[in-house]
Amino acid sequence: MTHTPQPTSASTTPDPLLTRLSEAVVAAMPTTIAELSSLVKIPSVSWDGFDPEHVTRSAEAAMSLIDNMGIFDSVEVARAPINESTLGHPAVLATRKAKNGKPTILLYAHHDVQPPGQDEDWDSPPFEPTVRGDRLYGRGAADDKAGIMAHVGAIRAFVSTVGEDFDLGLVVFFEGEEEFGSKSFANFITENREKLAADVIVVADSDNWDIATPSLTVGLRGNVTFKLKVSTLAHASHSGMFGGAVPDAMLATIRLLATLHDESGAVAVEGLTSRDGETPDYSEEKLRHEAGLLDGVTSIGTGSILGRLWDKPAITITGIDAPTVMNASNTLSPAVTVKLSARIAPGQDPDDAFEALQSHLEANAPFGAHLEISDVDRGSPFLVDTSGWAVEVVKTAMHEAWGNEPLETGIGGSIPFISDLVAVFPEAQILVTGVEDPESRAHSPNESLHLGVFKRAILTEALLLAKLERRA
Repeated sequence: MTHTPQPTSASTTPDPLLTRLSEAVVAAMPTTIAELSSLVKIPSVSWDGFDPEHVTRSAEAAMSLIDNMGIFDSVEVARAPINESTLGHPAVLATRKAKNGKPTILLYAHHDVQPPGQDEDWDSPPFEPTVRGDRLYGRGAADDKAGIMAHVGAIRAFVSTVGEDFDLGLVVFFEGEEEFGSKSFANFITENREKLAADVIVVADSDNWDIATPSLTVGLRGNVTFKLKVSTLAHASHSGMFGGAVPDAMLATIRLLATLHDESGAVAVEGLTSRDGETPDYSEEKLRHEAGLLDGVTSIGTGSILGRLWDKPAITITGIDAPTVMNASNTLSPAVTVKLSARIAPGQDPDDAFEALQSHLEANAPFGAHLEISDVDRGSPFLVDTSGWAVEVVKTAMHEAWGNEPLETGIGGSIPFISDLVAVFPEAQILVTGVEDPESRAHSPNESLHLGVFKRAILTEALLLAKLERRA
């Protein structure tokens, strides 16, 4: 890992290619932002319980952006099976073959989004894109429809600068179910292996150090998620008649979940591992600001802050099914269901992590409560091999586009499908980039995109395409 970079002085003789690409990106920004806004208006939530037609509309809109360029050999919306009876959500796949020995680059992003949550938690409606100051607000404005438009904007700037008769191979892959666990991803890349084959794969689904400093993500935590049902009674019973002698499911659930962490808030599950890694400086004050900690609320865990976020496990209860306060009656709840989301450190096998979690829960179930685990998802962590030539090329492009040296960073989030890419395309060099910044609030209310970061991300990728076109 590197340390926080310092601004570099501008060259007195700018690279003509950089100048032309920059001018093309800037000239197209109004159109690019308008097209991004159109995508954000489509509520393409890929989760069960939401209208899948919105995801289909989103795929068709993204396909049109690619098809209208007129530079690809083929452009299609395609699906792959999740299992024998279920198809995954639609993805966009476009290809253009390389010529004269040039490399092929695959550009990945996803067009599906997280559920919006409660409208009242948003300052403006989640699917009505709104510009306030230098940020565009809306669900998917950053994660990851901005990734789609970063690819689209970069290709357009590249083509307008070098012309349509270029030799670089291009593959575009816009997935439609990343936020729902990429359930058909492995089958999709296996079925379309020849079309997706590339020398370099850019995954535009991460973030940057801040709005002035680009990042190349080189470490990602994996994940294990599942539903946990805790049951203590065959039916609800009167809390006055039986309370104090009979354990209700909520009591058992609270007691059980409390065993997952120690007094410092660090994960206390035997078998979940950590990784030793060097991290840049990151202050408690920066954490408080970026995470939105309330006055008086302390951080949790031990060790360096970024070490906790990048290299150690985390467990969060992201949802709970129980009687609402409005509908609460004086009864003992027979069952409570929670959604448990665990992030696992690089180097941990997700199957081993699930077994550790399952064993811990079973060993600590209070009062003999019955446990039922379902809907298990596992995703592998990932460490980027930074020894390949493509890493230096993209870091040079970042430096030129941003005017600051990039950081190599980890990230606490997960992109589980990267392990599938590695398995199917072991020779490809994978670059994890992004258009987000610490204020983007991806997955949260008031998700937003910093438009300056967006412009520099587009320019970075346009430069990367141009440098690969010039590469022997």
